[in-house]
Amino acid sequence: MKIPIRIALLGGLWLAQPAAAQAQQPGRFTISGYVRDGATGESLPGVAVVHPASGQGTTTNPFGFYSLTLPVSTDSVRLLVSSLGYERQRLARLAERSFTHDFRLKASSAELAGVEVVGTREEKLAESTRMGTINVPVAQIKLLPALFGETDVLKVLQLLPGVQAGGEGQSGLYVRGGSPDQNLLLLDGTPVYNASHLFGFFSVFNADAIKNVELIKGGFPARYGGRLSSVVDITMKEGNMQKFHGEGAIGIIASRLTLEGPIKKDTASFIFSARRTYIDILARPFILAQANGLSAGYYFYDLNGKLNWKVSARDRLYLSGYSGYDEFYADDENKRDNGQYNKQTSALGWGNRTAALRWNRVINDRLFMNTHLTYTRYQFSVGIESEDRFLNNGQLQTDKFALTYLSNIQDLSVKSDFDYLPNPNHYIRFGGQYIRHLFRPGALQTSGSVDPSQNQVLGRRIYADEASIYAEDDVKLTDRLKVNIGARFNNFLVDKKLYPSLEPRLAARYLLTEDWSLKASYARTSQFIHLLTNSGIGLPTDLWVPATARIKPQRAQQVSAGVARNLRFKNEDYELSFETYYKPMQNLIEFREGADFIGTSDDNYESKITSGNGLAYGGEVFVQKKSGRTTGWLGYTLAWSTRRFAELNQGQTFPYKYDRRHDLKLVIIHEFSPTLTLSGTAVYGSGNATTLSQGRYQLGPFDTYEDYGSRNSYRMAPYHRLDLDLSKTKKKRWGEVVNSFSVYNAYNRRNPYFIYLGRKEGSEDLSYRQVSLFPILPSFSKTFRF
Repeated sequence: MKIPIRIALLGGLWLAQPAAAQAQQPGRFTISGYVRDGATGESLPGVAVVHPASGQGTTTNPFGFYSLTLPVSTDSVRLLVSSLGYERQRLARLAERSFTHDFRLKASSAELAGVEVVGTREEKLAESTRMGTINVPVAQIKLLPALFGETDVLKVLQLLPGVQAGGEGQSGLYVRGGSPDQNLLLLDGTPVYNASHLFGFFSVFNADAIKNVELIKGGFPARYGGRLSSVVDITMKEGNMQKFHGEGAIGIIASRLTLEGPIKKDTASFIFSARRTYIDILARPFILAQANGLSAGYYFYDLNGKLNWKVSARDRLYLSGYSGYDEFYADDENKRDNGQYNKQTSALGWGNRTAALRWNRVINDRLFMNTHLTYTRYQFSVGIESEDRFLNNGQLQTDKFALTYLSNIQDLSVKSDFDYLPNPNHYIRFGGQYIRHLFRPGALQTSGSVDPSQNQVLGRRIYADEASIYAEDDVKLTDRLKVNIGARFNNFLVDKKLYPSLEPRLAARYLLTEDWSLKASYARTSQFIHLLTNSGIGLPTDLWVPATARIKPQRAQQVSAGVARNLRFKNEDYELSFETYYKPMQNLIEFREGADFIGTSDDNYESKITSGNGLAYGGEVFVQKKSGRTTGWLGYTLAWSTRRFAELNQGQTFPYKYDRRHDLKLVIIHEFSPTLTLSGTAVYGSGNATTLSQGRYQLGPFDTYEDYGSRNSYRMAPYHRLDLDLSKTKKKRWGEVVNSFSVYNAYNRRNPYFIYLGRKEGSEDLSYRQVSLFPILPSFSKTFRF
């Protein structure tokens, strides 16, 4: 596929020289530079850089770069730089021409840092044009209760309004009526296609290696595309440029370790993080003792790494990567006489690999470039191997056979993003991306040592090309009205079928007062890849497939409106917001009745699915306390989500499985002292929809008919749970140790996991019975930092 000419033209800017890229505007000058953590050298995104005399200001971009253009004055220029969790820093300097200045912020005192590190964004909620965007600080994530003591980024996002979990203890995200495949999960700008470990009970993101987590569920800026429901943008730490640092934890089922430090102080740094479960190691002696010749187990691991090199004052390179894998295995060996035996090995595995190379360049004091080369791959496989050694005419003979079913998706991508700040009233972003997709929806591989005809691979590769360009401007029209306006243009080519898509984006805020604002947004989105699933619990057997001539891309439009309020009460900060949304979706896919992934390949998956539409709408209330000894938030969602497929439910509209009418979340973190913290989370949600038999009819001596009625017409019992965590920090000469005691499901609520039709012991009567997964679960973990 030919890359659009406009994308190629953007590459010409790479070679632009700083002096020629932007001429000095008459009577104005520009201050630009970076804002970094004074202790670690980490870049700080979203920091406010303000000129108090004029009221003009800006915020740093995701790489800590800022640019502020001001009129020339005979007086000294005074800037104020501020971010929660850091001491404010001021700059006073005479300025008649543009100059650069880097800020290094000092963390607030220990007493304040613990209670005020709730984010790096200083821009007030009421002032921002963005809607449906929440930044969740990693420091806060680590303080919340965790299942088995394993801190999980995605489970914390489930505690936000408009976001649901798929089921008990799972890390999947269902955002504003959407499905998990409609979430764009980015790790250092690279897509992660399956973010689940242990069949969805843990996510692949190690909080110790993460710097920033941002959730966007509405009002999508034009720079994001490819999904319908949300963007989860996760940024890894860059590595401490000042000194060596380490952090780790020992838990009930897993341990982790993170190391970071300078390769050359103030020039290059590294960070490396590893995590592994040891369920298989702990369980192995018990399995061997109880089952002769049988060995079975399960484990997962995560590896994160990143290199950061300051090539020059204007250039910086980043190289990052991730590898993670889950594996279930079972080995069974039966020995017989005379050296004969039979061995059989079964395995189920899935995992992700990503790599990213970034080049940041300050082209001039108002133009910043980030070029990004990425690779990502997700693959799962199910396999069985057998080896049989037997006597044949008195001679020992060996017969081997292997069968593997696998599916994967792989992307290679190049992307360039530009930030241009001509003056404080405009923040312009533009850029383009090209992606080369490779799909293998299903491939069957067999091999045998006796019959050569068994050695074959069935299943072809499907290639697709995706190219996009975008532009957006966050423009201040008046003192009260600010608008983010933009557009994104996509092209998707697969098997000679081209799907173009023009996606306008608009978000606006109008200040009623200094602390009250009205907000509204509109976004059109397209998704060119589909996830085929017949399960809601994140099984790795889900298949990624592209849009084709027969399967159209998914489309959605989302309209949002609401109000935002900043409030200061008794010297403590609060943020309040209310948002409503309306989101129609087209060309959603589902398996046909009776179809599933078994036997699905690139040759037949199109015949197994049907397309339809969806609709989601509702309202969300979010109240957040951002300072003081007690912090946290309260979120409530009232929502509806439906689906309609011509070939399902007799063409009638039915509730989506995760249509949850009421959803309430409460998060509280209280610091009794700088070393003792108590946190708790409470959730309540209406029951998930499901389909149950309404009657059974005998049609003959051997035939029965099940009447299931309307699809998803039954509601499970409501879901509610309370989790608690108590953490005590002990200072050591070499660092500190944090002992955490958590209780999951503190009052032992038996929440529904699924419902099945069965018989009670000693009875012939059939009845529906509920299966619950997790009772009250206490856990302990020990975290160390040095």
